[in-house]
Amino acid sequence: MVNLPWRHHRHDVANLTFLILAGGAFGYVEAAVVYYLRALMNFHRNYSLVHYKVLLNLGFITFVTTKNSLLPNNRISDIEKVRELATILLLVSIAYIAGNNWRQRLGAFLVSFACWDITYYVFLKILDNWPSSFMTKDVYFLIPVTWIGPVITPLVITTAMLLGGARLYLRD
Repeated sequence: MVNLPWRHHRHDVANLTFLILAGGAFGYVEAAVVYYLRALMNFHRNYSLVHYKVLLNLGFITFVTTKNSLLPNNRISDIEKVRELATILLLVSIAYIAGNNWRQRLGAFLVSFACWDITYYVFLKILDNWPSSFMTKDVYFLIPVTWIGPVITPLVITTAMLLGGARLYLRD
């Protein structure tokens, strides 16, 4: 059988489409989990990070340590940190399976991560009408320390990740 270059490209485009779908689907799962947590905690759309120590402030992202858990108790906070780690491991696993070499795997990770994060905010807006604006403060991650900043920050960063990741994944 003749090895036609466009057949590989078509396969890569199909895989890229499924990476986008997988990331987007997981973005919905993440938004649903956050929606449930907020409903159960009686969350009122505002993180109260009154007591925290700034480790590094980049202006668009601030890395902090908190004196008290942001969640109702330390057990829930610990479970949430492991859930975040599990999400990253899932995205790494998807990327490993989707790529044939380090470049494609990196591209696949960037695409799936970006789609997960972008759709997370889209679905939170649909489910809970949150955030109220792109400047609304959010907690991005809890590991290894707490990351906070305006919602626009991860949206800009992940849009660049999506474009760069797609290019890496499809590049010959």
